[in-house]
Amino acid sequence: SACTTGSTGITNGTDSKTYKGERSPCDPSRVLHVRKVPIEVSEAEVISLGVPFGKVTNLLMLKGKNQAFIEMASEEAAITMVNYYTTATPHVRNQPVYIQYSNHRELKTDNLPNQGRVQAALQAVNAVHSGNMSLSGTATGSDGGMMPGQSPVLRIIVENLYYPVSLEVLHQIFSKFGTVLKIITFTKNNQFQALLQYADPMNAHHAKVALDGQNIYNGCCTLHVEFSKLTSLNVKYNNDKSRDFTRLDLPSGDGQPTLDPSMQTAFGKTYTHIYSAFRLYIILFFLPVCGSKTKKGLSMQTMPGALGPLTIPSSAMTGRMTIHGMAPTVIHSVLLVSNLNPDSISPHGLFILFGVYGDVHRVKILFNKKENALIQMADATQAQLAMSHLNGQRLHGKVIRVTISKHQTVQLPREGQEDQGLTKDFSGSPLHRFKKPGSKNFQNIFPPSATLHLSNIPPSTTDDFLKDLFAGSGFTVKAFKFFQKDRKMALIQLGSVEEAIQALIDLHNHDLGENHHLRVSFSKSTI
Repeated sequence: SACTTGSTGITNGTDSKTYKGERSPCDPSRVLHVRKVPIEVSEAEVISLGVPFGKVTNLLMLKGKNQAFIEMASEEAAITMVNYYTTATPHVRNQPVYIQYSNHRELKTDNLPNQGRVQAALQAVNAVHSGNMSLSGTATGSDGGMMPGQSPVLRIIVENLYYPVSLEVLHQIFSKFGTVLKIITFTKNNQFQALLQYADPMNAHHAKVALDGQNIYNGCCTLHVEFSKLTSLNVKYNNDKSRDFTRLDLPSGDGQPTLDPSMQTAFGKTYTHIYSAFRLYIILFFLPVCGSKTKKGLSMQTMPGALGPLTIPSSAMTGRMTIHGMAPTVIHSVLLVSNLNPDSISPHGLFILFGVYGDVHRVKILFNKKENALIQMADATQAQLAMSHLNGQRLHGKVIRVTISKHQTVQLPREGQEDQGLTKDFSGSPLHRFKKPGSKNFQNIFPPSATLHLSNIPPSTTDDFLKDLFAGSGFTVKAFKFFQKDRKMALIQLGSVEEAIQALIDLHNHDLGENHHLRVSFSKSTI
């Protein structure tokens, strides 16, 4: 049932597979296999592992084997979930659990015992999930989706602030749930607070459900998360108190922020020194775990799957400086992409695909191992974004793997060195999507989907012309529609996510005539 190798059988009542030791990669599926599940765990706790990523449609518990199978409503939701939990190991009852794709495409559990209890748990958890999505009476869709009007801005209050929480820490935590555009931090009523704007209101909802009431560190720095009445933030300065991640050109203002006098009194000179010299690894190194042990860091029982606990492990005290369950604070901007199809891949194709999530500066397909490539993004945030969306996707018939590389830059070949055109510098390309500060492209970054967003369409172009363009390139066109208010834009639905990825690579920047080049992006909508 799971994509694994070895000799320990598991069964869901219909057939069995085996696993032991080394796990082999497998194709994405909306059914996920969960291992090392504590025997006392409830159905609702396992279901909650999937809730931040989308609707959970079925569950199979194998308590005697400490395993479970979760069925998500869509393969896209399952891919996002696996990618997220690859870098942030989920914890249930303070025990790490491990998630991978199953060989099953759906769960058939109708004739199995205890499924009545499972269905009741599914309805309860999904009902809570849908209920949390409404704001000021906003209706929710029957599929748990959100109606227009939800704010993408969250208000965050941090209580029990035994030691400081920075803008960088908030960005690291909240970016797990979507693209963070802007953050403003401030002190009000002797409390550290922040306003945080996502690219999409759905991201804000998922973050609120997952993080409200949880601790950043053991026993302290408790997050209270609510929706803001604001729908957009206006950031004037990029410094330690405020940041607009779409406007790298903003001034820093007056340099280091001044602390509220009450904060200085509370923390004394040590706090001020650490804050002004601040980076996360300094704090991890010098400060102990908070005193109270009432809650673990970010592993609440009511939402066990939100994040692995952000406790400070002993390794941090000896110099590794990482928070357990999350990526290291300092990451590079170079990605390693593996399991590529060497017969079909090109630097330009990788440039176009990864360019959906950031500006690609250089691409290098490895000379002696052409199924591997290095991709240098403009910055580490864009690299993290591309990795979270593209790891586990299918490209040219292969499931690609995307990780952060140990390299800090991609080297160009020396003069006279044989390269076969495998290394390309795209730093000056006119096709970069994010070079314009404040571009709307920052607000339209979505995971790969079978539906593509088309724009920059000339007025004379017909729907038949565009459908023929995609069909003539070998893609299955399932649906097409122009935007009602703007015929320069359209949606086209293809046969699969893999087809849509290939179509984006092949047809982005396609010359449509009349001095118009087609712009292709992934859409969050369906037709």
